[in-house]
Amino acid sequence: MKPYLLIVLIATGLLNSTAVLSACNNHHVVLQILGSGGPELNDKRASSSYLIWVDQHALLLIDAGGGSSLNYERSGAKLEDLRVVLFSHFHADHSADFAALVKGSYFSNRHQPIEVYGPAGNDWMPSTEQFMQQLFGEQGGYRYLNDLIDFKQGNQDNTLFKIHTVALKKENVQQFKIDPDITLSAIQVHHGPLPALAWRVDVHQCSLTFSGDMSNHFHTLEQLARQSDILVAHHAIPESATGVARRLHMPPSEIGKIADRAHIKKLVLSHRMNRTIGHEKSTETIIKQSYSGRILFADDLDKILP
Repeated sequence: MKPYLLIVLIATGLLNSTAVLSACNNHHVVLQILGSGGPELNDKRASSSYLIWVDQHALLLIDAGGGSSLNYERSGAKLEDLRVVLFSHFHADHSADFAALVKGSYFSNRHQPIEVYGPAGNDWMPSTEQFMQQLFGEQGGYRYLNDLIDFKQGNQDNTLFKIHTVALKKENVQQFKIDPDITLSAIQVHHGPLPALAWRVDVHQCSLTFSGDMSNHFHTLEQLARQSDILVAHHAIPESATGVARRLHMPPSEIGKIADRAHIKKLVLSHRMNRTIGHEKSTETIIKQSYSGRILFADDLDKILP
């Protein structure tokens, strides 16, 4: 990377002055945290949401939890640039602000629809298409926005979102080629009885993996995340957690083992909750028993380089 380009990025606010570009980063790939929290309303954080910038354009959004739409605006991202939205699952703290994104897109100058991917459903949760129908379908709660959603993949001129339901498969990784430089990969993860996916984005030789909420009972994340430049792991519970919390989420020791076995270059801990905030030192100590790489604790609007 030429020094003058790095100075430009710093001046525009896309990178901070301590950031160092990795070998993968010829296209200035940057992860931005739009929401580093969970479902709590007293943690002073937006709920789970992540943005991937490429060449100073915000191209991919992963989850859209409550508060993330405001941070989307604060980030400087433009809806005209957004190409893909990925959902890990449809708990409210991962999806509540999607309707705001849809409504906001009406006032943008988009010419191509945004591709939306999310998991299939089960008795506990609707599929991605069912979820969108319940929100924006002809009988949905936001039915007045129905003409913005292309449910039938008919490429109508006025639609701004296309919906794709991804099958739940824990045996193998599913891939979706967006263009020659962007590949999406998904695998089913265990989040109690709820249908959930972990996602990986490979863009211009940079790889970013997002665990979503998961317990790792399926032991599938390691396969998806292997050799990732960044793994965003959800740190919702402390090591001492038991019961339902432990059945839904992975403790620090499990995060460390995954990061080590998958040879992760940089580990970012997000989905931070009151039961883990303030215990960063003990969390880091536990993770470092297995993983020797760099560990970062996410805060809203952080910008992180692969």
